[in-house]
Amino acid sequence: MSTLPVRAAMVPASRRIRAYFAPINRITGAPSLFDPGKYGRFLLDAPPSPWLDLGWIDSFQRFCGTSTQPLWTGNKRAPSSQFHGPMDVRIEFAFREWGKLQMALAGGSEHMNVLASSPNASAQPSGGICLPAIASLPGSTASEIIVGAGAVGSFSAGDLIAVDADYQQQTGYVGTGIAAAYVNNASDVNQDANYIRRVTFNIGQVAQLTGTSLLLAQPLLGGAPPTAAGIQKVVAFVDREGGAFFQEWSGLFVAEEDSGGRICFHYPRLSPTTSVDTSMPRDLGTTVQTRASKVFQREEAVEIAETISCLALRAAFQAMPHIDENDGQVVVCYRSYFPANLAALY
Repeated sequence: MSTLPVRAAMVPASRRIRAYFAPINRITGAPSLFDPGKYGRFLLDAPPSPWLDLGWIDSFQRFCGTSTQPLWTGNKRAPSSQFHGPMDVRIEFAFREWGKLQMALAGGSEHMNVLASSPNASAQPSGGICLPAIASLPGSTASEIIVGAGAVGSFSAGDLIAVDADYQQQTGYVGTGIAAAYVNNASDVNQDANYIRRVTFNIGQVAQLTGTSLLLAQPLLGGAPPTAAGIQKVVAFVDREGGAFFQEWSGLFVAEEDSGGRICFHYPRLSPTTSVDTSMPRDLGTTVQTRASKVFQREEAVEIAETISCLALRAAFQAMPHIDENDGQVVVCYRSYFPANLAALY
């Protein structure tokens, strides 16, 4: 009696996909690379540096709109070779968790930290005049910020903080470790010394205090604070529709192996875009495809338990532009997030 060959674990069954992102060096253009031979099956809860764990995601879809065109030759116009048309490769998914990085990547433009405001500050959608910064002292690391005995009492466990340099009228990319924004003209940010801390990814959460320092629950995303950095409390995060800065990151997506092997999708360069409409017919006789994008859903309702419905009044509005006071960007919407006490930031 013949037996069939054994092909166990050839079907990589997976229930979930986990997303990891790493910053791109915006000055040199160098991405963060995932080497499968070097990193292999790394522990999902402990990704290799510089990859950052952004949690489980839903509705992960990959699209390739790159066309292939034949080269017709000879009397009978037979295809002799092929070439690629314009490259168009996209992915879509939904973050299940909210945090600094998740909001920045989903929003696509500058992502801002709402700094604690002065009591009499005028209202501004991305935060108004803020409380003065407290200086970080030499010897600070990504996990411990030294402020001295006199300043420790200004903070409490659970405080969110932004730790970065003062803005000093420079142009170009700003933000320690990770480019957080691009300043075209110093006048755009109104000579605001706190601007870099408004946009920086170098944020942390105070887990506990020592006599002279702040111990953080997670290391600062951008690394150790620069010399003469300032520290300011963050009360919320806000992103905006319409900013001119485009996020650009390296992406890695890992399908959890319930059975079989692990699948990883690595994108060295990803920049947020609009959603893809795959229902549009494509003209394969042209090298340039025109395709209208569908309306992009910024948030998605996911049912956790049985829902209760109610009657609601529908309303529609045209969003009109607003010039943001902090950096002169044309914005049509602000989205704010107030992290729960001791919630993880990324």
